[in-house]
Formats: sequence, structure tokens, C-alpha cells
Amino acid sequence: MVLILYNAVHMATKRKKSTNIFSFITKFVVAHYLIFIVIGCVAFVGAISVYKLFVKKPTYIYTKIKVGQGYWWASTQRPNIWYVKAIQKATEEKDISGKVIAKILNVSFYPVYGSSQFDIYVTAKLMVTGAVGGRGYNFKRESIAVGSPIDLQFPTVQFSGTITSLDEKPILTKTIEKTMYLTKKYSYPWEYDQIKIGDYFFNNNEKILEILDKAKGETREVIFDDLGKLSTIETEVYEYIILKVKVKVQEVDKNLIYAEEILLSPMRGFDFITNRYIFNNFVINKIE
Repeated sequence: MVLILYNAVHMATKRKKSTNIFSFITKFVVAHYLIFIVIGCVAFVGAISVYKLFVKKPTYIYTKIKVGQGYWWASTQRPNIWYVKAIQKATEEKDISGKVIAKILNVSFYPVYGSSQFDIYVTAKLMVTGAVGGRGYNFKRESIAVGSPIDLQFPTVQFSGTITSLDEKPILTKTIEKTMYLTKKYSYPWEYDQIKIGDYFFNNNEKILEILDKAKGETREVIFDDLGKLSTIETEVYEYIILKVKVKVQEVDKNLIYAEEILLSPMRGFDFITNRYIFNNFVINKIE
């Protein structure tokens, strides 16, 4: 009987102590609830950060970017050669944690006829997150898609551009070889002499154009005189130039695209540049 009473008193005392401890904890939490809210928020953010940095695998996509002001409809000055050289040296962009968020895979450039400027195209690998609603991607908290602007910042250079292509798989530019026949009327004799067979243009990756052969003939301007008779102008001698040119082009929906954007077809004008010469006022006669 004594033992039973002892156990009962001991249990009651224990329950009382437990109740007092629970009451103390409850009062402490209520009195300092703001501190616990802050601690909870910090712990939540820390857990999310640890998950993103060490547990969750990053998502990568591949893009092709035309370097420029950033909007495809905006006509702005194109980069000069010093900018081309700087972009060629760019490698990786990293975030504050040291993760690579952008990596340059390829750089191609094409001189703009009649200027000392270039069209530059960059193929890059980007670390992205899914956009809200699962549609599209975000890069550095900005939504990206074909046609949208993008900013990249590397240790040695930073630039803006317009996304021209976006894919979850590596972007492979497939080209095919075509032979074009170009003609030009009313050229000066020195123009023909300056053209060298074997001259080519290299876009930083491959030869995309090469002069295979050349030929010339005479060109005469014919007018009607006051009596309505045909008369040739002998004041200046011109030549008719024919060029055989090998080009590498992309075939898109049965269209032939040269230098990323130039559409080739018979009867179109074609101005272009090689390493040695600037070709102007040529017309595409045939493509085969």
C-alpha cells in the first residue's frame, strides 16, 4: 500500500514538472515570437539555398545570339573589329557561388558590306530555371525566348544581343556546299585584275566562300542617237565579269541562307567580302 502511494505521488510530481516546463516554453515562445519567425524564415531560405546549390541539378539550354543592342527590330551600330576580338576571348560567366551560368561554345562573324563593322553570332550554353507556369525559361531572373534580348557579362567583356535560336539540345549548324555563278556588268579593267582565284572568306570556324574561277568579256553601252539609230559609247571601256564561287549555306525550308541571314536565289544582287577584296554590284546568275 505504501509503495502504491509513493508511486502515485512520484508520478503526480513528474507530471507537474512536465506541465511547468511546457508552460514555460509556451510563454517564452509567445513572448519572443518575432525572433522565432525570423529564425524560421532564415532556416527556410537556407534549406532552399542548400537544395538548389547542392541537391537540385541545374537545367541547361543552348542558344544562338546575334550580338547587338538587344532588340531585333532596333537598327543600331554594329560592333567593330576590336569588339570581335574581345568576344572571341570570352569563355564563362559565373554567379556569386562560382557556378557557370553561361559558356561560350562558338563565335562566328561576318563583315558588313561597305563598313568596318561586323555581324557577330555567338552560340552559348546557359543555366536556366523554369518560368512561372512551366512555360519557357528564365535566365538571371529574366524570361528568354527567340527574339528576346539577353545580357551576358564575362571577366573580359560584356555584351547584349538578341536570341535567334533556342533548344534543349546542342545547336549544330548544318551547311551544304553550293556553286554560284555571279555576273557584273560595266566593271573597270582593274577590278578583274584584282580578283584572285583561291581568295576566300573565313568566318572564324570554316571557309564559307571561295573564288573558284573567273572570266571576262567586253561590255558596251548602247543608246539611240537623234536619228533613232543605235550608237555605242566609246568614251570608256568596261568589262563583263563572270565568277564561279563555292559557298557554304544553310538550307531552311528549301531556301539557301548565307552568313546566317542572307537569302540566295538567282537574279538577286550579292555584295560580299573576302580576305583580299570587296565585291559589289554582282548578280547571282545560277546556283547549282
